[in-house]
Amino acid sequence: MNPDIFKAGILGVVQGITEFFPVSSTAHLILFPWFLGWGGEVDTLSFDVGLHGGTLLALVAFFFRDWLNLFLHDRRTLFLVMLGTIPAGVAGFFLQKAVEHTLRSPIIIVFSLVIVGGIMLAAEKYGKGNKSADGSISTADAVIIGFAQAVALVPGVSRSGITITAGLFRNLTRESATRFSFLLSTPIIGGATVLHMVKMAKAHEAYSGDVFAAGFAASAISGFFAIGFLLDYLRKHPLHTFVYYRFGLAAVVLAFWLYGGG
Repeated sequence: MNPDIFKAGILGVVQGITEFFPVSSTAHLILFPWFLGWGGEVDTLSFDVGLHGGTLLALVAFFFRDWLNLFLHDRRTLFLVMLGTIPAGVAGFFLQKAVEHTLRSPIIIVFSLVIVGGIMLAAEKYGKGNKSADGSISTADAVIIGFAQAVALVPGVSRSGITITAGLFRNLTRESATRFSFLLSTPIIGGATVLHMVKMAKAHEAYSGDVFAAGFAASAISGFFAIGFLLDYLRKHPLHTFVYYRFGLAAVVLAFWLYGGG
């Protein structure tokens, strides 16, 4: 068996889980190959497309009824989701190249993991959690959460982490903040996937279909279950476990950077 298929499956699961858990998928996809010394086909644009396509499928499948309801009935919330998508879309269009070439350093990931972790703790402490997603999200809420999503271009921030946190600061319940965060991320992940596909087509990059498929399937399946788990978990528990994980990961990365691979 092609050894890259095994690597693709592992990275697909990593992407599927960390795309939705508030721990930063970009950081993990940078760090895993860095720790393990992986390269080759799992470090190509086509493989990246497969991973993003898988998490996009997970989002669409899980929230299919929600999107159907938005398009058919709840046009107000649909407008707010589209409005909240604009800041990240604009930032991604103009800053993606700079982010890809200048902000992928492990030390930047360390700072992002710690700083955003601290902000998550503050949101848990000061957010009132008295607003649901059903008609209570205002235009200001959507814009602020949307600008927070734009910050997630920085590796280590976490799209879900920063948007859920912004929702908590806007007094949304954890579940409502998480659900709106995932709805908000769907157009962005979809746009990123299409953009990468265009780049891949222009680059005429060759790829192995089985490696691509393994990453796609692993990220889609793991992502679908990760969404369900997180929504259920945050109904009952605060974000603290994920914050402590971020701090622990930052310590490991810093130690490895200083004494092992820096």
